[in-house]
Amino acid sequence: MNTTATLQPESLSRIDWTFPVEGMTCASCVARVEKALSAVPGVGEASVNLATEMATVKADKGVALDLLRGAVEKAGYSVGLAAAPGAAKGEAANEWWPVAVSAALSLPLIIPMFGMLFGSGWMLPGWLQLALATPVQFWLGARFYRSGWRAIKARAGNMDLLVALGTSAGYGLSVYQLLVHGGHGMAHLYFEASAVVITLVLLGKWLETRAKRQTTEAIRALNALRPETARVRRNGQDVELPIGQIAKDDLVVVRPGERVPVDGVVVEGASQIDESLITGESLPVAKHEGDKVTGGSVNAEGLLVVKTTAIGTESTLARIVRLVESAQAKKAPIQRLVDKVSEVFVPIVIGIALLTLLGWGLATGNWENAILNAVAVLVIACPCALGLATPTAIMAGTGVAARHGILIKDAEALEIAHNVKIVAFDKTGTLTEGKPELVAAEAADGNRLAFLAASASIQVGSEHPLAKAVLDAAHREGAQLIPASKVRAIAGRGMAAVVGQRDLRLGSSRLMQELNVDLSAVSARAAELQAQGRTVSWVADVTGQPVLLGLLAFGDTIKSTAALAITRLREQGVRSVLVTGDNRGSAKAVGDQLGIDEIRAEVLPEDKARIVGELKAGGAAVAMVGDGINDAPALAAADVGIAMSTGTDVAMHAAGVTLMRGNPALVADAIDISRRTYAKIRQNLFWAFVYNVVGVPLAAFGLLSPVIAGAAMAASSVSVVTNALMLRRWKGSNT
Repeated sequence: MNTTATLQPESLSRIDWTFPVEGMTCASCVARVEKALSAVPGVGEASVNLATEMATVKADKGVALDLLRGAVEKAGYSVGLAAAPGAAKGEAANEWWPVAVSAALSLPLIIPMFGMLFGSGWMLPGWLQLALATPVQFWLGARFYRSGWRAIKARAGNMDLLVALGTSAGYGLSVYQLLVHGGHGMAHLYFEASAVVITLVLLGKWLETRAKRQTTEAIRALNALRPETARVRRNGQDVELPIGQIAKDDLVVVRPGERVPVDGVVVEGASQIDESLITGESLPVAKHEGDKVTGGSVNAEGLLVVKTTAIGTESTLARIVRLVESAQAKKAPIQRLVDKVSEVFVPIVIGIALLTLLGWGLATGNWENAILNAVAVLVIACPCALGLATPTAIMAGTGVAARHGILIKDAEALEIAHNVKIVAFDKTGTLTEGKPELVAAEAADGNRLAFLAASASIQVGSEHPLAKAVLDAAHREGAQLIPASKVRAIAGRGMAAVVGQRDLRLGSSRLMQELNVDLSAVSARAAELQAQGRTVSWVADVTGQPVLLGLLAFGDTIKSTAALAITRLREQGVRSVLVTGDNRGSAKAVGDQLGIDEIRAEVLPEDKARIVGELKAGGAAVAMVGDGINDAPALAAADVGIAMSTGTDVAMHAAGVTLMRGNPALVADAIDISRRTYAKIRQNLFWAFVYNVVGVPLAAFGLLSPVIAGAAMAASSVSVVTNALMLRRWKGSNT
């Protein structure tokens, strides 16, 4: 059995089980399986998706799969085998034949009815009708009896039970009429109604399965990007090996036109790489020695030698697949309401059908007509469309978003994003390139080179972009670095280190104020630089009385797409807020240039989450966009967290949406696809309810035959899935 179990990172005592559930046909089935799984001791949460036919269970580590399987089977269903990627096409070819055979047997039964419209009274002999209808009822329709019986044993109802009851009533009535009245002329037979209803339901399920399969194309397309072999350089020889045998630090040779088989760093060669299927970026990206490459991208030009950094489940492609699968498996909040309705839907429908039978039978004495009307009620009310309305839209929306470089981790983020009215942006690395350069180093005593050497010595080994800028400048100018000890970070404020015999501090104005450092010596120059939008850091010696050594000023380039991002959000009616730890001058310069509505500067990491809370307090849904570890609390606090994949893994884990390119304009795309997906969900639910609200009364009042009811029921399922698939036409902004 192909199941997955994942330990939760926050608690080794918890485990996630994901496995396929077979036999579900409607929203009522989903509710019943979830209820059965939730009742297992140790299960914290159970979610079942009708469109993917997968169950996800969060449970204590001691909960075994056998316990969950037993609960599913007790509810009348079974835990099946997960299909391997790419198997779907073969399965589709095998599913059409029951529909074709059922249609071939039903056609002779229905053709004479069309002849009656033109005055023809010809009908097939009753015994021939019985011979044609019986295999449809009990062979091709056996699945409905099996599923319905399981539902009865579980003391519940589902769509198949409705179909089984309805068609059996029509078939049984016809057999009774044939036996009792067959010898006295042509009896009133309804074999065609039962046979055609079964045919239409089978057709509807087949079309539905085909349509649902299209919604999972994003997953299959991503899986198809994984090469099965790689060319590895070992002992000077290039050897082709299965991808499973590649290890970290292996040197992989990628020829022009080949897919890059692993995540890694280019150690030899230069080329253009097509990453469009991973990031959504249409233009090839230049790669040289030292640049990172992603498995699944295509090498367009030169020969590359890549040092492997990630393989298997650790690779970027594998993480993307898991994110998309996770989003498609989880429930949107609106689906929970649908599940509650579906749980009581089938019993109510059976009750209405019983009332229809008794009402017509007792009022008119025509029990044949009463049975047909009750059958029509049972058939029209099958809640397939209700169960498919939300998950198919979610699957289509997350799939098309993934193709455009927008990874949506869960359905809740997709649904909530449609209502976002405020987007809060981090600055560095989000709206700017995040690659600052040192533009000024002002020493309080005038000795620039010594000041630069001390400043760089504090930051040796730091990965912070500002630290790299200082170190690059020190190397360019030939400053002699001094060994530093006791190096430590001061959260949200700066760094501390002992350089030579001096205890130094490097950081923000806030840090200097806390240390009571007098900044007046270069404060005028600092004000001038900040007015130009530069980020200013200070360096002080706190060995004895705190003394200012000087200031460092950094400049960062605004991303070319940042202004477009703010403009598109404004067009969508969304306010933009800049929330940054940088000084007010730097923040204002960026905010004014981009046209941002509100600016919050000099904000500590913990205060970013507080500011997001303040923005939410106004009643508007708030999205936070960031890329750093310091943005993680705010990303988690926002209604929707949006992380740049060019940033840290921590930020991506905290966010509900990840942008695979460092392009802030994709934020507007994410909101747009959310709005379109939510619109499809509402449309689908509207039509699903309309079919039942209109169809059930019509059937109960005798205005709908079982055949028409079956056609309407099949059409309802196909229509909601087809409507959801229209999302696949979404093109995004192509930025």
